[in-house]
This record gives sequence, C-alpha cells and structure tokens, in this order.
Amino acid sequence: MAYDWRGLLRDGVRAVRGRPQRPAARMPTPPRRASLPDFDGRLAPVYAPDLDGDADPGEIVWTWVPYEDDPTQGKDRPVLVVGRAEPYLLGLMLTSKDHNRDTEREARQGRHWMDIGSGDWDARHRPSEVRLDRVLTIDPRTVRREGAVAPRPLFDEVTRCLAELKGW
Repeated sequence: MAYDWRGLLRDGVRAVRGRPQRPAARMPTPPRRASLPDFDGRLAPVYAPDLDGDADPGEIVWTWVPYEDDPTQGKDRPVLVVGRAEPYLLGLMLTSKDHNRDTEREARQGRHWMDIGSGDWDARHRPSEVRLDRVLTIDPRTVRREGAVAPRPLFDEVTRCLAELKGW
C-alpha cells in the first residue's frame, strides 16, 4: 500500500475525504512531432482576439511547445499569441514557475521573463510569467484549446517589452 501527501493511494484509486474515487482521465500525450524553428524575424504585433474556436493574436491558447535543448520533446502549455507569419501563429510561452528568484541567472542564459498576473488560462489562477526572448512558431492545427483573452493593456505591455528586448 503506497501513500502520498495529497491523499491515500491504493491500487490506483485515490481516497478523497474517505471516499475512493477513480483516477482522473489523462489527456493523451501529444505524439513526438517535428517542431517548427523559433521565429527570429521582426514581429508586427497584432491584437485581434475572437473566441471563435480558432487561435488569434491576443488570445492565450494551449499548445505543444518543444523544449529548446531537445525539440523532439516538449509539453502542453499556455502561449500568448502575439502575431502571425502566415500560415503560422507567433507566440510567447507562459509558465507559473516564478523566475524572479533567479533573474540574474536566467538573464545570463539568455532567458527574460515578465510577470503578467493570473487569469483564466490557468485553472488554479496561479500568477504567470511570459518568456520574452523566445518567439514560438506555431502551426494553428496544434492548438488544443483557447484559454483566455489577454486584456489589451497587458498585451500592449508584453509586446512593448518584447520589442524593447529584441531591439525592434
């Protein structure tokens, strides 16, 4: 019998407040796929959210993001769509991890983060950060779902900081 700190775990069934429950269904792991290279051109930010089921600039969507050190691996994460390079979307990945504690180390490694607060893109409404130094090229067909619309002032501040960092 194994136990974890969140509750009893017996034979794959978690006991929540004394009642056994079936484990939650897992989202299927996206298959390994050829990743698109990061965008390194000059971005023309566009704010055009339209919650129509398609990812649009100004929306925070969930999609598979490849790791930098091994593009055949990655994870599903929220991304702020900031523009287009037809037929692709351009986006900035979000994280709930706090990088403020390691700002100098992150900068030495070329990573720059900006706090953006919390929102509906995170089910637990945890504070998030957006990564400014890495602009992702996203195939719209890989977007899993829309998470939220970024408020216009936040979008403008993120894209202003992005342009400043990139020297545009």
